[in-house]
Amino acid sequence: MFSFLQRRTTYLESGLMEGGADHHSHVLYGVDDGVRTQKEAFTILDWEAKHGITHLWCTPHIMEDVPNTTEKLKSRFQELESAYNGPIKLHLAAEYMLDNLYTERLEAGDLLLHGPGRVLVETSTLAPPLHLWEQLERTMSLGYRPIIAHPERYRYMNPEDYARLKTMGVLMQLNLTSLSGYYGKDVLVRAEWLLKRGYYSLTGSDCHRLAAFRKQCHQKSIPHKYIERLRPIMRPYLDED
Repeated sequence: MFSFLQRRTTYLESGLMEGGADHHSHVLYGVDDGVRTQKEAFTILDWEAKHGITHLWCTPHIMEDVPNTTEKLKSRFQELESAYNGPIKLHLAAEYMLDNLYTERLEAGDLLLHGPGRVLVETSTLAPPLHLWEQLERTMSLGYRPIIAHPERYRYMNPEDYARLKTMGVLMQLNLTSLSGYYGKDVLVRAEWLLKRGYYSLTGSDCHRLAAFRKQCHQKSIPHKYIERLRPIMRPYLDED
């Protein structure tokens, strides 16, 4: 109520990015719909470093429409890591669409993990995959812990679905720009609902282009009441250092 009266700040003014981690980005260049060139990747990394980010995960898409291989992505990541001489610690994982290709890679043990035992996954924003819950349960039965990328963007999910994910032990990753209204009011409301209930475990920029992310970070759109809720989930994993 009276949300227009809430005191708001920007991500930059809040200090939330200081010492923080970007757990979801498309900075690995030339492999998906994200960054196209190494120069562009360096521009994003320099900007995030300037504002305090200390760790960044490259999480390129892997799906039936973008069938990146583990070997190709490792090779490109080595190029990026070797050429980059900035302060951010770089990590490689992937954002897996829950489709048939994911099932094949899962069963073969051919996954780029988001830290020990964790795997970042996504679905369509409009409709769930045919066997969503079975895929998540199978992932966990094989010893992996799923991280659901930007669950606030899945319009088919309801409060019971989110509670089920939490109960299962699935981690949830917030897109920072969801709270600034980048994806619209419905996604903003969902993000606030999940944040208030402590459902999120980590955050990410989901940055494909610097201009859009930078614009959102400069907007006074973050209510002060959320700063302390955001602070712990913007930090690196303990096992990243």
